[in-house]
Amino acid sequence: MKKVKVLFVCMGNICRSPTAQGVFERLVQSEGVAEHLVIDSAGTHAYHVGNPPDKRSQAAAKGRGLDLSGQRARQVTAADIEEFDYVLVMDHTNLYDLQDLVTESGRERVHLFMKFAERWDVDEVPDPYYGGNSGFERVLDMVEDAAAGLLMHIRRHHW
Repeated sequence: MKKVKVLFVCMGNICRSPTAQGVFERLVQSEGVAEHLVIDSAGTHAYHVGNPPDKRSQAAAKGRGLDLSGQRARQVTAADIEEFDYVLVMDHTNLYDLQDLVTESGRERVHLFMKFAERWDVDEVPDPYYGGNSGFERVLDMVEDAAAGLLMHIRRHHW
């Protein structure tokens, strides 16, 4: 069985996308399908390349039993768009920022991540960077919902 490759993308790869990566990794592990997936995250900008996730993201995730400390920020590349089956972007701004990297063949692989949410009727995961701690908890709530929907989608279309 071919592995399904999933890339989560936000601006700096220190808040939303590493949170989504961690949540999705835990979900697929608990569902016993981790060996069928490759999961990563990246940012549209190089602001934080090499840095771990934001301490507030790590703290919120840790409160839900997730350890994000091993992740390091990186910038998304054109090769990523071609390599990954799903490039899941957190908001319209980052979707726009990817347009220079996306070829015609890559367009069908790039989506807003919240497209897979079932309980949230929003297009974007808001950036919690400049807000308080509650923003990081909200991101986790949204990402957990969208991650569950994504896994259901992958099961229906790939296995």
